[in-house]
Amino acid sequence: MNKDVDQICVGAIGGSFGVRGEVRLKSFCADPEAIMDYLPLIAENSGQSFLITLTGNTKNGFTARLSGVETKEEADALRGVRLMADRARLPSLPNDEYYYSDLIGLEVRDTGGTYLGTVKDVRNHGASDILEVQTQAVETVLLPFTEAAVPTVDLASGRIIADPPDGIFA
Repeated sequence: MNKDVDQICVGAIGGSFGVRGEVRLKSFCADPEAIMDYLPLIAENSGQSFLITLTGNTKNGFTARLSGVETKEEADALRGVRLMADRARLPSLPNDEYYYSDLIGLEVRDTGGTYLGTVKDVRNHGASDILEVQTQAVETVLLPFTEAAVPTVDLASGRIIADPPDGIFA
C-alpha cells in the first residue's frame, strides 16, 4: 500500500507551445486552475522544481511558462513529465473519494474474502475510473471503480472489497 506517498501527481507537461519556451500543461485537479494552489511543482523523475505562470487555454489544458524554461527545445524535452505536489498541501477528501496513489498497492478481495489481486493502476478514459488489478495468475483485470463493483475501500487495512460483475475474474 502507498500510505507513505509524499507527493501526488497534479498535472503533466504535454510538450512545447510556440517557440518561446511555453508548454502545454494538463491539470489533473478537480478544478483545473487549482493546480496553481500547489506551487512549486516537482518533476517526478528529476526532482526539478517549477514555478508556473498560466498564459492561456488550449484543448485539454493550459498554456504556461515554467521557471527555468526559456526555449522551445527545453520545453520539448519536458514532454510527458508528470508534475507532483506535496501531499500535505492537497485538500482532505470526503469519505467516498480517494487519491489514485492511495489505491495503488491495495489488495482486492471479493465479498466472501477470496483474494482476487492487487491494484496495479487506476485509469480514467473519460466515463469513470477503472482499477487495473494484477491477479495471482499474473494477468490484469479491469474492474470498474463504482459503488456497485467496489462497495468498500478500507485504506487503514490496505484492502478493497469487490463485488465484481460476473465473469470478470473467471
